[in-house]
Amino acid sequence: MIPLIQIMLTIFAAYACPKEVTAMPQEPKPASVVKSADRVLDIFELFAEHKEDMSLMDIARKLDLPTSSTYKILQNLLARGYLETDSHEKMFRLGQKLFEIGARYVQNISLTEAFQRVARPIVEEINETVYLAIRSGDKILYIAEQQSSQPVRFVSHVGMKLPLHSTALGKILLSYMDNEDIRQLYKTNELGVMTESTIQDLDVLMEQLEEVRKTGLAYSLGETLLGIHCIAAPIYNIHREMIAALSISILSARITDTLWQQTKELVQKAAKNLSIQSYYK
Repeated sequence: MIPLIQIMLTIFAAYACPKEVTAMPQEPKPASVVKSADRVLDIFELFAEHKEDMSLMDIARKLDLPTSSTYKILQNLLARGYLETDSHEKMFRLGQKLFEIGARYVQNISLTEAFQRVARPIVEEINETVYLAIRSGDKILYIAEQQSSQPVRFVSHVGMKLPLHSTALGKILLSYMDNEDIRQLYKTNELGVMTESTIQDLDVLMEQLEEVRKTGLAYSLGETLLGIHCIAAPIYNIHREMIAALSISILSARITDTLWQQTKELVQKAAKNLSIQSYYK
């Protein structure tokens, strides 16, 4: 089986049929929703196993599915780019979207492994926590971390999300976006309030992002959690596309001019190191 397909099937299976529930309890999904998810996975597995293009009738027959419901699923997958078809829309094959997501997943795995190697010496040097995150809509998504041993510190976890506008990581990720896209993201002009220090005016945020673009560094000074200051820098791939951001957070009571300057330098060096490593992935 194609490695990326194996990865994607694992991802889809985890989301369609999760074994653990880590979020708040939700209403049970209708049986039809679960059945549809199973059928999508069955279709992907069928293509991964046989590799050749298949018609609607081939897929329905091999999976023993009703033609009508199979047709609807195929049309949804076509519309989303997970399947492709010929000019007559009679033969189907796996689409580019599936491979793009698989490639991103592999990239993130490689990036998090490299992050651990880069972050560990930072924690050993200054005993402060280091984070790695990507953008997910109007939030950051933590994908890796290296925790310090400080008794008082900001504790996140992999998979946790926080607002872009209140975090240093988020401001870095926002800075890569066009201003028009940022305004569209916040089209209501309402920025969620995390603390009394959180930026609540979109124009103020836009001004700050201009400075972030100039310096390559972003800051959050008690804007997500009072008493926690954070510095972040961008990570790029070989095409100069921002793929993630790295940050260090420090309890404000521990900050000195020397430590703050040292932290800036460590963040910049670590992000540059990860960018260079991503060039060769």
